[in-house]
Amino acid sequence: MAPPPASRKVSAAAARSHTRKKQKVSSFKISRGIVSKLLVVFLVGVFAWFYHATQPPSPNICGSPNGPPVTSSRIKLKDGRHLSYIEAGVSKGKARYKAIMIHGFDSCKHDLFPVSQEVVDEYSIYLLSFDRAGYGESDPNPKMSVKSIAEDVEELADKMELGPKFYLMGFSMGGAYVWGSLKYIPHRLAGAALVAPVSNYWWPSFPRNLSKEAYSKLLPQDQRAIGIAHYAPWLTYWWNTQKWFAPLSVIAGSTEILSENDKELLPQILARKKHQVQVRQQGEFYSLHRDMMVGFDSWEFDPLDLTNPFPNSEGSVHLWQGTQDLLVDVSLSRYIVQKLPWIHYHEIPDVGHMFPYADVMSNAIVKALVLRDQQLLLQES
Repeated sequence: MAPPPASRKVSAAAARSHTRKKQKVSSFKISRGIVSKLLVVFLVGVFAWFYHATQPPSPNICGSPNGPPVTSSRIKLKDGRHLSYIEAGVSKGKARYKAIMIHGFDSCKHDLFPVSQEVVDEYSIYLLSFDRAGYGESDPNPKMSVKSIAEDVEELADKMELGPKFYLMGFSMGGAYVWGSLKYIPHRLAGAALVAPVSNYWWPSFPRNLSKEAYSKLLPQDQRAIGIAHYAPWLTYWWNTQKWFAPLSVIAGSTEILSENDKELLPQILARKKHQVQVRQQGEFYSLHRDMMVGFDSWEFDPLDLTNPFPNSEGSVHLWQGTQDLLVDVSLSRYIVQKLPWIHYHEIPDVGHMFPYADVMSNAIVKALVLRDQQLLLQES
């Protein structure tokens, strides 16, 4: 039988050292647990901050107790919203031609084309311009869409008693929304003019190489902002208010988007901007950002699939485009009129996006609709 193993004597110092090692291991485990918990708390805090940053503040409604005052006439729509408007030209009762104007991005009802008084009087033209939902003094529309804008136009025409048909003009983003009226209320239109209309790069009928090339010509900051409005619209408010990256150039007030011709028109444009303070007064999200989200969303119809609303030539549709437009590439408008040959195309050489602010151009845009109508009347007589 083997003898029992000899017992080992452990010194007091060794015992203390062994205890300290165990304590160190235990301490390490506790620290790792604390770090994990702190990391979770940190991430939750970051997500909470980011969520808060993506949520716009409540709208500053005109006419509310703490909101801006109402300074213009308004109608009440059937859904309870108010739509603000101004009238210009000859009186409605004396007018032979009645036209509604849809303003562009970061604009308001006061941004009417500067049609001369001579043209207005000669052709007896009545002009009606309104603030689109969320702009100026018109209530925001949380359900705003291309269709709802067309419905606002129709209801405005009815409330203002313009009759069964009226002319429609839209500039820039407002021009894009004229497509909605051609789709949803063509029976109410006597004629339409799309002036430097913004195109949606994701309309299905655009060839991929065409829309991609036009998109690549935008400023990098505009490519990012428009891409977010399309692919991640819930980030639109945050992107255009954060301070790390440049927002949409129009929102930032950049002059890089202006052609040389646009810059020459700046004094005339700025002289008409005394109402600019009203444009965003109800909140940038409810005017600018929502405009981007609707304009660059996936539309429920493709404008290039539209048919001629005037098959018997009882009216006409016009598209006006400058060749030096840095906001709307001319290639897109050229493709549109190739696909829709019933549109009367007016391509203006060596001008940019803001060419309608030149007096002579505004007169030409309005007269094209009216003269087309007059020619038809002469043919019938």
